[in-house]
Amino acid sequence: MENFGNLRKKQHLQKVLLGNYFSNKTAAESLRLLVETYGENALSKTQCCEWFSRFKNDDYDIKDKERTGQPKRFVDEELEALLDQDSSQTQEKLAESLEVDCSAVAKRLRALGMIQKQGNWVPYKLKPNDVERRLCTCEQLLQRHKRKGFLHRIVTGDKKWIHYNNHRRKRSWGYPGHASTSTAKPNIRSSKLKLCIWWDLLSIIYYELLKPNETITGDLYRL
Repeated sequence: MENFGNLRKKQHLQKVLLGNYFSNKTAAESLRLLVETYGENALSKTQCCEWFSRFKNDDYDIKDKERTGQPKRFVDEELEALLDQDSSQTQEKLAESLEVDCSAVAKRLRALGMIQKQGNWVPYKLKPNDVERRLCTCEQLLQRHKRKGFLHRIVTGDKKWIHYNNHRRKRSWGYPGHASTSTAKPNIRSSKLKLCIWWDLLSIIYYELLKPNETITGDLYRL
């Protein structure tokens, strides 16, 4: 009876995954919802990826299928070649391209020492000389701060466009110590509001969202 209960529970979770798939949710989003709702009784990340791979292949049968023969194998060079093409691919996408289970991809990524990093925003792509100059300036400021701290006396002000349509940064696979992917900031002509903000070493001191079509002037700064 206990095994039968576990089977019913597993099939229920698989039905929930199928419903999430038809609601256009990703495997990662579905996993998060399962963990929030069912806690330790939720399916694993690998199981979620495998079921979503089946759903994408138009296989909506939630019954576990018997495994026949040896699972397909792939070499690390095939996996690395896919990551060279696009390091932001999910385990689910990599498994689909290699025609293997997500668990096999996850195992090889761990064996290769690869980790997933959150991409970083950059205002625009810098040229090598620009990167070198900024690095040199940062090192000089750090050396000065070590001799006599001064950062606590600085109040910094800046302005930033808050876009209605926010582009999402991507996670990408790479080796520890390697830079993550970068995403250019949205086009300046899209719908947006301007945020003015001031902060010191400890926290934000003041911020204000300007009204549409309002611009920064000397009078506004003095207020």
